[in-house]
Order: sequence, then structure tokens, then C-alpha cells
Amino acid sequence: MKILVTGSAGFIGYHLVENLLNNIKNTVIGVDSINGYYSTKIKKLRIKILKRKKNFIFKKINLENKKKLEITVKKFLPNAVFHIAGQPGVLYSFKDPLSYKKNNTIATENLTLICKKYKIKKFIFASSSSVYGDQKIFPIKENFKTNPKNYYAKTKLKCEEIIKKKFTNSDTEYMIYRFFTVFGPLGRPDMFIHKFLNSIKKNKRILLHNNGMNYRDFTYIDDLVKILIQTTKKIPTDKILNICRSKPIKTTHLVNLINKIYGNNKNKIINTGFVKGEMLKTHGSNSLLKKNFTNLKFTDLAFGLKKTVATYKKFGY
Repeated sequence: MKILVTGSAGFIGYHLVENLLNNIKNTVIGVDSINGYYSTKIKKLRIKILKRKKNFIFKKINLENKKKLEITVKKFLPNAVFHIAGQPGVLYSFKDPLSYKKNNTIATENLTLICKKYKIKKFIFASSSSVYGDQKIFPIKENFKTNPKNYYAKTKLKCEEIIKKKFTNSDTEYMIYRFFTVFGPLGRPDMFIHKFLNSIKKNKRILLHNNGMNYRDFTYIDDLVKILIQTTKKIPTDKILNICRSKPIKTTHLVNLINKIYGNNKNKIINTGFVKGEMLKTHGSNSLLKKNFTNLKFTDLAFGLKKTVATYKKFGY
């Protein structure tokens, strides 16, 4: 099977490609612009690791460049496309909203038009739990009214609308997954867990938003990747699904757990107050996901954190 993955140098894209390459019958075309939103050093490391496999092809492409993107899709005609690429981050979306329009909305518009033109069979999109915004009832189900609080979330929701409009009643089957806080080895350095690990390593203060009262529903990367790979075989009946453990944890409790695993209790914790556009609590329902994927098992949070910490100590990421 030929599979194209956008965002292949990113955290989720890298792990997805790595697992797809384990099947020697797969040829994976990785597409990434390797932008500088966070350190390109770790992105280049991920691509270097992936290039060790003979069935991996890498193309450095900005998805705004429709012409170059179309040349790649036309050349390889993949059986499936995973659209993982996107401009992440809540705070940064208030500083530079235009980059979210370019890297999320316009990029998705370009990719969907090309995939529809060449009748790509499967299109799987990485959306986000952030489209729900703050809710009053938990766990959050897929049919809840969306309420995006920041530009990042708004562009993710706009991408969902583009995909549904382009592919409904077309030759392309589509799937939209709403990811809940994904973590794991070689993760994004701008995410809380890796920021926290950096603070421990450099003996800096640990900054907690909202007095550490935020709740997050963490999803281990291996669990998410397994679900994505199963989608290459069969697109679920329900076209929008949450991917989550449905077991939220308070930030202060997470800090204590990581400290215990790392063997640290020295860093001073500073409360920074409320952050604009940030959700207070994410707690998704995975009942519909389990209906579509039988025998699903989720990794224990502590076990996932141990693997994440071990990799961080080895690579510094």
C-alpha cells in the first residue's frame, strides 16, 4: 500500500510513519515543510531515523504550495492520505493568526482539492479536542456543540468543514479524528510534559497555568497510532471520532507523577494564572470509538510517562 503522510517530521506524524514502515509492503511518502515553530533539530532527527528504512520517501513541501503538492500526489497516487500536518499551539495563535489560516485552512483546502481530483481512496484527518472549547457536561461526546476558544481550534474546525464538503458523495472516503492531548517519546518540546522535563533537567522553576487546576485527558502515542493504522484497512462508520483514554488528570497530580518517575522533588512550582484561550478541562468520551474498534486497550498513563521520561533522558527530547 502507498500511503502519504503530511507532517511526517512532527511528533505524531513521525510515530505514524515509523509504524507504517514496519510493514515492508507499505511505501510511505512523508511530506513536511520542517518549519521553525519549535526546534528543527528534533524534526531533522525524526526524518533521519525514518530514512533508514528503504520504503520511506521524504518530500520537503509547504502545503501552501499547491503546484508542488499536486506533483507529488500525482506521481505516487497513494491509496491513503493521512493529513497530520498543521500549525499547533494555543498562545501562538493569538500572536500570528495568519499562520494558522495558511498552514491549517489553506493547506487543507489545497490537499483535499488534489485528493478529490486524483480520486484518492482514503483521507484521514487529525483534528483536535480543542474544537469543543469549554464544556459543562463530561465526558465530551462527538455530537456536542463545538465552541472553539482560539484561532488554532477555529482553523481545525474549519478544516473539518472543508473535508466534509469536499468528500461527501465523492470517490474518497474520509475520516476525522479529534485527538485529545497526545504524549510520548520524542514529543513536542512546546508541550507541557516536555517543558516540565526540561525544567527538571535545567533545575528551573516549573510554571503551572491556572494554579495547576486544569484537567487533561492524555492519550499515549502508541494507542493513537494503532487506531490510525487500522483505519487504512477500513474507514469507520462514524465519520468523526474522539481518540482519548477518557481518564482526565489534574495538572498538579501529573506533576507529582512525573516527579516520582524522574526522581525529582527539588524544582519550585510557580502558578502563572489563567491563560487566554486555554481549555480548563478536557475529558472525552471514547464509547463511540470503542463501538467502531473492538478490543481497544489504552496504555496506563504511568507506563507511558516512564517510556517518555526514559527517551528524554537518552536524547534530551
